[in-house]
Amino acid sequence: MTDHEARGDALAPQENPEAAGPEDRREDPGAAGPGGGGEPDEQDRRIAAARGARRVLCRLPAAVSLGERLSALAADAADVADLEGPADMYGDGVVADLEDEVARLLGKEAAAFFPTGTMAQQVALRCWAGRTGNATVALHPRSHPEVHERDALVTVSGLRTAHPTDAPRPPTADEVRDFEEPFGTLMLELPLREPGFLLPTWDELQEVVAAARERDAVVHFDGARLWECAPHFGRPLDEIAGLADSVYVSFYKSLEGVAGAALAGPQTLVEEARAWRHRYGGLGFQQFPTALSALLGLRNVLPRLPEYVAHARVVADALREALEASAVPWARVHPEPPHTHQFQVWLPYPPEVLNEAALAQAEETKTLLFWRWFADGPPGLSVTEVTVNGPGLAWTADDVKEAVAEFVRRLP
Repeated sequence: MTDHEARGDALAPQENPEAAGPEDRREDPGAAGPGGGGEPDEQDRRIAAARGARRVLCRLPAAVSLGERLSALAADAADVADLEGPADMYGDGVVADLEDEVARLLGKEAAAFFPTGTMAQQVALRCWAGRTGNATVALHPRSHPEVHERDALVTVSGLRTAHPTDAPRPPTADEVRDFEEPFGTLMLELPLREPGFLLPTWDELQEVVAAARERDAVVHFDGARLWECAPHFGRPLDEIAGLADSVYVSFYKSLEGVAGAALAGPQTLVEEARAWRHRYGGLGFQQFPTALSALLGLRNVLPRLPEYVAHARVVADALREALEASAVPWARVHPEPPHTHQFQVWLPYPPEVLNEAALAQAEETKTLLFWRWFADGPPGLSVTEVTVNGPGLAWTADDVKEAVAEFVRRLP
């Protein structure tokens, strides 16, 4: 066991998809802080339960203290950088090292660091619009820019979005090829999170890209979670990224870093993106904590993602079997099998009922099975997202079934 593993990956807790940030419709910013006296609110209870749990499927950011993160970063930074060298200034030093490593991993000519993925994608799509002469971006209506970015592509960057399909899955080649409107860029989110972290097959992805090329459009991958897609496609990262003209990747989702993103693509595009990054206010004076945590994620977490994906399938199977054998009237694990190390679970109960059961289980048994449930679809139907990473590898199928039984026992 490495020192990093022994510390429980405190440096880089896996982003729980239900608490991805204030731009996420599933986050409750109003309940993110302390209750300020009296009875603790639900979010306070949830954070306390996560910190007190002895068994979790993934380590949540809320369960890691600031001191733990700082200590872990200081302890591991020497593994990825020369600590006797100067700190970065305006994107040199360790930030430039990170950019070079991302470009190498994705097989692209260059990469540029961005403080957020929202900014990285706006810049990428804006640059492509200028080069193609068409400001329309074809993308899924449930992709991140359409759901979580307050219409930034339209209101900030002056772009227009169009939807080749509204089906709860990635678009098909025929839908792209036959779409009635011209577009300059096709943006594909890999995986498509909102409908269940869904991916096309490798052949389907190639066909969709080819259909866009037939229309003289460029292809951009929203690869916030691209890092864990390789097992599903059975291809290395550079081959997957090689299908697209540009790729955005996140450092704090799959890789468990502090924050940050990168845009990778042709050298000329990246140079233009750096200029727009400056205009958008994304050229930070010093960014070494974020860059160091990203490099540590590439070093320590990226090699483990195939193991996470494989074990997520074990967990998903056990969840499905246990729920089918339980007293709940109906349940769905989606997709089957999971395409990445994240997937959805659906149950026919109001979210407040399921959240109370999950919290009570965590408080009483110190086992946190589900983080947070949300209403989605018809009334009375709720969904949660399950992530499996380092701590989840210790769960056997029987452990999952036992935890499900304890959860269901607390339902009315």
